[in-house]
Amino acid sequence: METMPHGTVQYDVNEGVATVLLDRPETLNSMNDGLMLDIQSAIGRVDTDPSVGVVVLTGAGRAFCAGADLNGLGSSADPTGDSGAEGRAAEGETEEAITAAIDGMDTVFNPTMRAIRHCRVPTIARVNGAAAGGGLGLALACDVAIAADSAFFVATFGPRLGIVPDLGSTWSLPNRIGQARAMGMAMLGDRVPAPQAAEWGMIWKSVPDDDLDAAVDQAAAVLKSTSSEAMRRIRSSISTASTRSFSDQLDLEHKHQSVLIPMNMVEGAAAFIEKREPNFSD
Repeated sequence: METMPHGTVQYDVNEGVATVLLDRPETLNSMNDGLMLDIQSAIGRVDTDPSVGVVVLTGAGRAFCAGADLNGLGSSADPTGDSGAEGRAAEGETEEAITAAIDGMDTVFNPTMRAIRHCRVPTIARVNGAAAGGGLGLALACDVAIAADSAFFVATFGPRLGIVPDLGSTWSLPNRIGQARAMGMAMLGDRVPAPQAAEWGMIWKSVPDDDLDAAVDQAAAVLKSTSSEAMRRIRSSISTASTRSFSDQLDLEHKHQSVLIPMNMVEGAAAFIEKREPNFSD
């Protein structure tokens, strides 16, 4: 594996599958600017490498991603109210950390999420453990999420931090599981075990821990070998469907099929008749 520039993500390509491994296990792969910039670097590599057909995003150690790294934000200037020199210095450091967190959302974190959503190829979240806070948004930004049964998802933002769920969670959750469940997750902060997340439709599937790699490999094999143009159009059509009427969606499907049927359907039909896997040219 190759280490990305900030040393927080490992990147590897093997037989058309790019693995993006969050590598801060000592912090449960919590997010800082370096981690997010390294994810951007990895996705940038994918977007310029025609040999890559699918991305697998996962975490090292026992967590997928525990959310934002809160170091620097977790202490007040002085809990006793002392306004001495040390207290004023600590307060200044906290204010700097707050400003950096707000600015970093716009300049680092959100661009990383957009890079994942608009990646050239399909993306799979291999959720090997906790996906908490921003880690929830990271997992749901991928096209397909497959989790180990022991994993869980939790929106810690509101009840624990007094902030709004971010990194796309306020979009992903209601679109995947409906407003009532999204509101409950965001406002109450309960853990949702992976099997329940799958039952709700938050993720594609939950599998026994020992079967996680096999399930991810199977999905990656399908995605990397099919028509990349069809996958791109499927991703776009489904992710934006809620913005269109049923009739408009029919028109969009017609537009896509007018390109894909001449490109792929003869080969697909021949493969079906001959009982073999299709070999698409794109």
